[in-house]
Amino acid sequence: MTITIRDLQAYKAEGKRFAMLTAYDYPTAQIVDEAGVAVVLVGDSVANNELGYPDTLPVTMDEMLHHTRAVRRGVTRALLVGDLPFMSYQASVEEGMRNAGRLLKEAGANAVKLEGPEIELTSRLSASGIPVMAHVGLTPQSVNQMGGYRVQGKTEEAANRIERECIALQRAGAFAVVLEGIPSDLGRHLTALLSIPTIGIGAGPHCDGQVLVFHDMIGLNARTPKFVKQYAHLRTDITRAVGEFISEVEAGVFPDDAHSYGGGRIYGGEDHDQPASVPRMEVGR
Repeated sequence: MTITIRDLQAYKAEGKRFAMLTAYDYPTAQIVDEAGVAVVLVGDSVANNELGYPDTLPVTMDEMLHHTRAVRRGVTRALLVGDLPFMSYQASVEEGMRNAGRLLKEAGANAVKLEGPEIELTSRLSASGIPVMAHVGLTPQSVNQMGGYRVQGKTEEAANRIERECIALQRAGAFAVVLEGIPSDLGRHLTALLSIPTIGIGAGPHCDGQVLVFHDMIGLNARTPKFVKQYAHLRTDITRAVGEFISEVEAGVFPDDAHSYGGGRIYGGEDHDQPASVPRMEVGR
């Protein structure tokens, strides 16, 4: 069964929690989809988790399309959401609509995610048949304006602003909203207030859904934020495996007979079937 926006709305009505994870490539997409996550996000966090950028700002629209296509090939069940990267929609509503359309038309996303209180763009996209997942609170694309990765909504004024943004985005047609880096009590309040699902990341346990970056969750990144729980420690396991491979190669014990092919012709002797113009293969060359 393919997960749809209606399913997420039904989950909220039923009080059923759901999980969302990022994926940036085909094998990861297959794994998280087969494991049963409801939503797969091709986040602009591909920038610092896969592409080596210092933050999410440098990733381009073409790079987002490339990774979304790869993930689309691996996802058959989950709702697939593609992130609109920095400056792919901020310049104008028209540019935002074109780029959002590309994520659906060219890369196969089911919906798009955009950061901040983009009310007009959300309304236009929703009216055009492009589902929008909103994103408020800590918005990494605005990290320079926010003065770093800081918890948002800690004061009454800031919390009221986030509440107004959520209500406006819901009215504009957003089908869900990501709440990032806000106090737990505010996450609980917004989840009760809104009729659309809330998806928390560093927003406490009361949201309708929870999302983590895949690389953080499985322990691939050397450093992770406070709100991340690591369910595996693959960086340690992979480092150990690579070290064992290096040691076995240097010691000459890999490959052994079990990992080599047998039963072939012994080269180096006379081969009457080999054309005279082809030089005879000699062992050691």
